[in-house]
Amino acid sequence: MAALWRSYQSLMTKRPWTVQIVTAGCLVGVGDVISQQLIEHRGWANHSMIRTTKMMGIGFFFVGPVVGGWYKVLDKLVAGGTKTAAMKKMLVDQVGFAPCFLGAFLGISGTLNGLTVEQNIAKLKRVSLWPAVQIGNFYFIPLHHRLAVVQIVAVVWNSYLSWKANKM
Repeated sequence: MAALWRSYQSLMTKRPWTVQIVTAGCLVGVGDVISQQLIEHRGWANHSMIRTTKMMGIGFFFVGPVVGGWYKVLDKLVAGGTKTAAMKKMLVDQVGFAPCFLGAFLGISGTLNGLTVEQNIAKLKRVSLWPAVQIGNFYFIPLHHRLAVVQIVAVVWNSYLSWKANKM
């Protein structure tokens, strides 16, 4: 396990943007698998690989680049690693970024699943935010690891979002 972590760190040093995007895409896919298997109890025979592929695509092409880029911008907007800076980052993130991001995420996934605008809006009304995770992320985690950390924590969240986004 230590060797795997060292390899990940080495790749993160050489190609941080690529590694962050690939990590996000894979973990969004893991969230969908967990959603289908543990939340929805579909079983492997009824597992939708098309759905998992769509969710991974959202992770690769939307979640990774957008959240990774946002963390870079946020780190410039609110400098520092103090508790106060972490709290400010969490507030800016949760008040300014999260609603837009979640709306876009659910809108994209809903569109890929053929939902109408009205159906997408109804889904948005049922989603909550998770500020406590972000306080810890901004306070304890270096910038280049924040996307990976939040995506690891978000496997459960992604499972929930996948379930919500694909619930017909």
